[in-house]
Amino acid sequence: MTNPGDPGHAAAARRAAAERAEAAGVTDAAAARPAPKTLRRRLLIVVAALVVLVSAIVGLVSVAVLHNQLVARLDAALEQATDRAGRALDDPGGPLPIPPEGAEVLLRIPGQPVGTVAALVVDRTIFASSTIDEEGELVQPSPDALRTLAAVPVDREPRTVELAGLGDYRAIAAPTNGGYSFVVALPLDEVNATTAQLGITIVIVALAGLAGALALGAVTVRRALQPLDRVTETATAVSDLPLARGDVELPEQVPVDDERTEVGRLATSFNRMLGHVASALSAREQSERKVRRFVADASHELRTPLASIRGYAELTRMHGGELPPDVVHAIGRIESESLRMTELVEDLLLLARLDEGRELRRDPVDLRQLVVDAVGDAQVAGPDHDWRVAVPAEPVTVAGDASRLHQVLANLLANARVHTPEGTKVVVRLQPVPSTDAAGDRVRITVSDDGPGIGPDVRATLFERFARGDASRSRRAGSTGLGLAIVRAVVEAHRGTVAVDSGPGRTEFAVELPVD
Repeated sequence: MTNPGDPGHAAAARRAAAERAEAAGVTDAAAARPAPKTLRRRLLIVVAALVVLVSAIVGLVSVAVLHNQLVARLDAALEQATDRAGRALDDPGGPLPIPPEGAEVLLRIPGQPVGTVAALVVDRTIFASSTIDEEGELVQPSPDALRTLAAVPVDREPRTVELAGLGDYRAIAAPTNGGYSFVVALPLDEVNATTAQLGITIVIVALAGLAGALALGAVTVRRALQPLDRVTETATAVSDLPLARGDVELPEQVPVDDERTEVGRLATSFNRMLGHVASALSAREQSERKVRRFVADASHELRTPLASIRGYAELTRMHGGELPPDVVHAIGRIESESLRMTELVEDLLLLARLDEGRELRRDPVDLRQLVVDAVGDAQVAGPDHDWRVAVPAEPVTVAGDASRLHQVLANLLANARVHTPEGTKVVVRLQPVPSTDAAGDRVRITVSDDGPGIGPDVRATLFERFARGDASRSRRAGSTGLGLAIVRAVVEAHRGTVAVDSGPGRTEFAVELPVD
């Protein structure tokens, strides 16, 4: 597998992550999750929470203060009503008997408010009780209300009681000189109504304030985070660039409004990082160009001396005189190794040219005929293998370089022949792959065998240069380790893809090419 810093590491990592996510069903799980809490949403939630908290505190305090003030004012009126009732029942010359008219005498006193309840209590028993309704008429309370009035402690302290059928009242019980007590109570209806009205008003105003705060906060947060959005857009644009190889032109830097702000510092740091990345990419590209140029020049320069070595070896071997056996063997080895080195140099030169981005020929190529010819050549080279081919009856034409595409098939078939034991069945299939997306129709070539398979540790670096599968597959012939690297380079130069799927007893290479 590639390491950080190697060409193609980022793209390979993204592909691996996408495959793992698809295999685990992460896409469906992500769709089922609730919407993410973005920074903008979190800020708005904090603003809303603060507004609600402040409104709740202000509302509760305001309602409590107003309610206490109104109750205090009602208690003052209740004290006055109690004093008037006490003067009516007591005489400076001595105690007065229980009035025959009962509690009515307490309600007929001028100044008693509407809704006042009065009661005379003898030994915790209501002797007489009545209340003034809204029309000024006297009304007798219910028995439950009378029992509640009788239970009020005789200590001239105002208390809140609930009278059945009448509501909440503030009541005071006071003694008389006649040995009995009386109770005077005033209703809390107006106090409760005023308090409730204030609470409703505060809730309405708080809701309106919350809506306004959210609207204003959304606008403010959006404007404050615009530089952060620009950073995100730039980062997204950079992540979509093909940074693996080639000369990369990074997007313009993020404008910074004020470096003293948090977002400004982030944008400044991001711009500095972009500068370092651009410098690193430029240095890497220059280094890769030097290496590619060196490989291309060295490969080109080595072709002539290797051809000369091979020619002189053949010329010496064809000499009419008798040569010692060891000299013949040495010359034969020189000839075979020069041939091997020539193939290696040709492969390196081809890879260097493909790395430089040189355009391949774009001629109509009949893949059907190409597959049949390549399998025929492989059958001659490996007669001990069982070669099968499955192609459509009609020609399958793509635009490309016929010689390079033939080299792709030849390398894949040679790989299956060299790294599998005798008797292995190798099947080559050619089939169109219709597509409904923007990529258009494609054609797939698969080379599969029933050999021992490729180990997972080898599959990770199978298409890398000078990679060999000796540890996982039988090796019966020499190899430069560039065959599959050339396959990938040529296929990608044709805007195609190549992949491998292998397991014990099965290996399949799949090449897909666009149908232009």
